[in-house]
Amino acid sequence: MPAMSPTMTEGGIASWKKKEGEAFTAGDVLLEIETDKATIDVEAQDDGVLAKIIAADGAKGVKVGSTIAIIGEEGDDLSQAEKLAAEASSEPAPKPAEENAPEPPKQEAPKPESSKPAPKEESKPELPKGDHIFASPVAKKIALERGIPLAKVKGSGPNGRILREDVEKFQPGAAAPAGPTAGFPSPAAPSPDYIDIPVSNMRRTIGTRLTQSKQDVPHYYLTVDINMDKVLKLREVFNKSLGEKDKAAKLSVNDFILKASALALADVPEANSAWLGETIRQYKKADISVAVATPNGLITPIIKDVGSKGLATISAESKALAKKARDGKLQPQEYQGGTFTVSNLGMFGISHFTAIINPPQSCILAVGATQPTLVPAPEEERGFKVVNVMKVTLSSDHRTVDGAIGARWVSAFKGYLENPLTFML
Repeated sequence: MPAMSPTMTEGGIASWKKKEGEAFTAGDVLLEIETDKATIDVEAQDDGVLAKIIAADGAKGVKVGSTIAIIGEEGDDLSQAEKLAAEASSEPAPKPAEENAPEPPKQEAPKPESSKPAPKEESKPELPKGDHIFASPVAKKIALERGIPLAKVKGSGPNGRILREDVEKFQPGAAAPAGPTAGFPSPAAPSPDYIDIPVSNMRRTIGTRLTQSKQDVPHYYLTVDINMDKVLKLREVFNKSLGEKDKAAKLSVNDFILKASALALADVPEANSAWLGETIRQYKKADISVAVATPNGLITPIIKDVGSKGLATISAESKALAKKARDGKLQPQEYQGGTFTVSNLGMFGISHFTAIINPPQSCILAVGATQPTLVPAPEEERGFKVVNVMKVTLSSDHRTVDGAIGARWVSAFKGYLENPLTFML
């Protein structure tokens, strides 16, 4: 299993593109690997033959460096492939055995030899009800979870002690004398009102990194309201002009937000930084990570050097990266790195939220929906007017970005969006 990123410790096999015994040449795609962020094609480095597949399609949690297949060269005797595969697959076998090792203590024969004292100690705290039902703690736990009455389970352990195996093999119908209790199994083992969803590599990584960020990074938050009237008007004009050339080309509000973020980072470079422990790294370009929701979890593809690009280029790149992210086709270089992150939930009608910083970055911008809002307007006859207001919140790492620096960045960002023609200067 190859390491597709510096932080990758395990992966999954999405699918093999070659079959056992099939020849391949350098550059052919051998298989697709699922990492914690995306599904990546693995290409052959040399010509050869896929002799034996060890980790089949759908395999999960395969450790980096472990053997997933046996490869040979054209003309090799592949009869030994089975033997090599058996040897390779037997290497991780001890680990599951170790994990299951706690089971033997269930059948502790020496304890019952002291006759009654040991069972009494177990039965007192575990079974407040019932008379003299001797069962191992694991058996009691399983019986409780499955709704199995221990009084009806026949124990196979010393002195009739009920063991785990007795509970697992218990059949309600078998303990009953005849047919009247044939309908009993359904209440004895009711179907659960929930489903257990296995944690994917991506979800596990998200959980680990965000928990670590919340615990280790001293977050603080700055929120501001921005008048988006001029952005919306300029967007309408640009989209009308773009539509005449390409009907599919349309600028989104998020494109303006990305551009304004990059320009504000150029004005306040202290916010475009990363905490590296002994040093603070300040970046010269704004490589902005854009949060994209996928069926497997959140991922942040990166638009490189946003400050040097026009709105149309930013729009095209963000759409292409978002599609690749949802299809699970991002390459590591397309989501690793980044100097600043933007997370926009405005399209879901969320007016305000705070986002968790993506270390080692120093800042993340949470963008809410643009909503019509009444504001005082002394120049108006009515004394008020309706403007389109967007609320944004900047989460900053206080180790690298002091409050005054964060406020300067927010002020610069607000200025660019309230006067979008400055994008052209």
